Amino acid sequence: MTARGSIAALLTCMAAAGAATPAMADSVPVGVPLEAVETTLGVAAPRVATGVPVPVVGAPEAPRHHKGDMLPTPLLPAVPIGAELGNTLVTSPVPNLLGAPETDGEGSLDAPADTLRTRTPGLVLGAPLTMPDGSNYGLPNLTRPELGLLTPELTGAPSALLGLTTPR
Repeated sequence: MTARGSIAALLTCMAAAGAATPAMADSVPVGVPLEAVETTLGVAAPRVATGVPVPVVGAPEAPRHHKGDMLPTPLLPAVPIGAELGNTLVTSPVPNLLGAPETDGEGSLDAPADTLRTRTPGLVLGAPLTMPDGSNYGLPNLTRPELGLLTPELTGAPSALLGLTTPR
């Protein structure tokens, strides 16, 4: 392999690595310690286990230059951010479910893990000057300045399941 081929292969690998999107990180599992509530109040405390999302920032979109515009569009690019909402499980004892102590049960709320994606707002700005005009001795003309805001996006479909169990 020649030196030119080696450099081309290296640049190709670097471009591929830079263009690859990062893998979505899982959430960090967390158990909420509520044992002190049981000893202090003398009641059975609920059990809570959840996951803290770890946001992963993607590459911002590249600005595009249009013919006749002095500034790129968008001037401030939107940045994608992704996170996985962790699996959340809350269980709590439910005493005297059917009116008798032997029917003590347990209620639960389960929210399965889901991916949440968002994009930050972006900014579009129009220059107050045009490109140089030949009919105006090469000087640019004045225009009305334009300002626009790209709206943020939020995509995801979190859900939850409510359950109630009794002993048999």
